[in-house]
Amino acid sequence: MNRVLTFALLFISFFFIFDTTVCDETVTRDALLKFLAEVSNNNSTILGTNSGWNSTSDPCKDKWHGVTCNAKTLSVEKIILDGYDFSSGTFDATTICSVEPIAHTLFFLSLKNGLLQGKNFDSIDKCKHLRHLVLGGNRFSGSIPQSFSRLNNLKRLDISNNRLSGVLPDLSRISGLIEFEAQNNQLSGEIPEFDFSNLVAFNVSFNNFSGSIPPEGDSFPVSSYMENPLLCGSPLARNCSSLSEDSESADYDKPKRSLSRDEILMYSVDHDSTTTSMDQSKKGASNSDISSAVISSDDSNTAVSQSLVVLTSPEANNGLRFEDLLKAPAELLGRGKHGSTYKVMCDNPKMTLAVKRIKDWSITGSEFKKRMQKLDKIRHPNVLPAVAFYSSRQEKLLVYEYQNNGSLLLLLQGIQTGQRFHWSSRLSIAAGIADALAFMHQELQHDRIAHGNLKSSNIFLNNNMEPTISEYGLMSIAEINTTTASNSHYVFPITNESVEATFKEDVYAFGVILLELLTGKVQNDGIELASWVVSVLREEWTVEVFDRTLIQEGASEERMVNLLQVAVKCVNHSHEARPSINQVALMVTTIRDEDDRSIDVSTSTSSII
Repeated sequence: MNRVLTFALLFISFFFIFDTTVCDETVTRDALLKFLAEVSNNNSTILGTNSGWNSTSDPCKDKWHGVTCNAKTLSVEKIILDGYDFSSGTFDATTICSVEPIAHTLFFLSLKNGLLQGKNFDSIDKCKHLRHLVLGGNRFSGSIPQSFSRLNNLKRLDISNNRLSGVLPDLSRISGLIEFEAQNNQLSGEIPEFDFSNLVAFNVSFNNFSGSIPPEGDSFPVSSYMENPLLCGSPLARNCSSLSEDSESADYDKPKRSLSRDEILMYSVDHDSTTTSMDQSKKGASNSDISSAVISSDDSNTAVSQSLVVLTSPEANNGLRFEDLLKAPAELLGRGKHGSTYKVMCDNPKMTLAVKRIKDWSITGSEFKKRMQKLDKIRHPNVLPAVAFYSSRQEKLLVYEYQNNGSLLLLLQGIQTGQRFHWSSRLSIAAGIADALAFMHQELQHDRIAHGNLKSSNIFLNNNMEPTISEYGLMSIAEINTTTASNSHYVFPITNESVEATFKEDVYAFGVILLELLTGKVQNDGIELASWVVSVLREEWTVEVFDRTLIQEGASEERMVNLLQVAVKCVNHSHEARPSINQVALMVTTIRDEDDRSIDVSTSTSSII
């Protein structure tokens, strides 16, 4: 009798467990299907015909696209549906966060760049185990509910590039938060006092925040806070005791004006020879028969004319003149850590120029002149040559030919709005930058001239959409070391070792650019991006770092991983452990060539078929 009873109890228990498991699987499947129906506006085919999302399969056993499950418990842990056109759909957190099997196991939810509209966020805190919540690049509007502040396990929160407004909830209550992105919204009020010592990524730029930046908030750069008119305090130049703009800020509100004589530089070649030098393919070529001359001026501008240097070819009959530049209208393009950049449109000769205004650079006028003359002799097709320069005690100016196709930064930012940036183009750009840096390092090693401020906003695309590095050599070794020291609290002496470290800073910066190309993310000064990628790799989620559009495009995962390995080597904390730029250029070029060969083979096979 006891055996029969025991067997009956075991059978009932097994049946109960089995029935509960089946019930959970059904509830999970139905909740996910409802979720997809809402975000896609009942267009289930938006994920593709082989996505697996249907009522006759199981999300975990049949491995639905974008769904990752625990291999042992078969519970849903990650939902990642980035880059799909959900523009007609809505996101309702209740649909999945109120469903017990999902709410207790889901730790990664990403709907990046889906152009979704928000319907209900109030129940988001029921997904209490969420560690990664990525909602950037949608059309969510209205205020952020307090429920966000109750996501106690959250590590990463991305709500950037939406239409969110109102004040932020007290997200500082989330003690483990390491990444917060809220740029490009309409958020207002004061910034909560986050634990900035724990954060590795932080951006609230392009909002309507007001008041002072919280304590330790200055551990992040100006780019994390820019374009918040009523925000003040370090690292912003705006003092909280007065919100009145300084003279340069006043200029910022005046998009068109004529540059004064004190603002202009000259060190010029005629337009035809400049165009030729931009298009040349021979490395190391330089303008020939260049002579120096000092522009004469009236007595009232004697001090200025002593600093004004024009380099021009003797054959130039209709080259750019200083007077022409003075009369030309100028449009402010932007301001950065080292100065402002203007677009200047000249009528005679017909030229469009970019003028970089550098302030508070410690290099002397004579040293600056020698450096610019040296750089003028070192040419590479992927390095943008200066057309002219000017130097005074207060400031220095550089003139470049304006590049109509914009910067690599703008190209990367375009990904957020759905613009295509194909894998082959990214590889080609990476190889071009690496090759140019390797050449410049080799030619300027003995002169101790590295780039010093390499970033995607300083890389422009020429008429053939090839990368051209601008502002090469604007920072001296001492200044680069000072910048490095400010991050490490150590002042480096200028030694052979420090010179080598300076060139390795360019390697680090190039590694960040590679990460931007691979992830489609652009973050502050790059330190945050590198830290984020390394942290993801540490958790063995390699595929999560790649830009979803590259995966959808069918880019080779093997070559993406290979390029990622190069990038990680470049951003090593130890400059001694970083490879030389020559080694990096060889590795990137090899990956690019392999990709080109695979395309050729594919094309050849297709033509045969």
